[in-house]
Amino acid sequence: MVGPSKISRKCRYGLRAIFELALRGTSEPVKIQDIASSQAIPQRFLEIILSELKHGGFVESRRGSNGGYLLARSADDLTVGDIIRFLQGSNKKIDRTAYHSRKYRGDYVFSRLWNEVSQAISSVYDSTTFAEMICEELEHSQAYAANYAI
Repeated sequence: MVGPSKISRKCRYGLRAIFELALRGTSEPVKIQDIASSQAIPQRFLEIILSELKHGGFVESRRGSNGGYLLARSADDLTVGDIIRFLQGSNKKIDRTAYHSRKYRGDYVFSRLWNEVSQAISSVYDSTTFAEMICEELEHSQAYAANYAI
């Protein structure tokens, strides 16, 4: 898995699109224009991403004037890791050559360190569901709601 700085723009947009659909929590399809404007995603790029997510079984689409996209699975069953792995791949490109070549002192321990960091990041991604993120977002937004009582 990859760290936050290595996540592609496409993957970030895909995560935000899934988040938006989960946040709306409706069984009614959401128009692509609404997702795009809510998350500041270029609509044409979002169409491509949602098409891929549809083929991956993460979203469903409905045609027609009331059409749009909705989650194909419950937000409780979707993890950040699922989406990252699908859109970006597992990306096991940690430098393992250092371990085998031993060109410099520390190659072995640094290689092991990078593997541990990668596993820790993967663990966080794989244990974070969109439902949990929605709950946290809603709690945070309520905590900072303006209070105009006098």
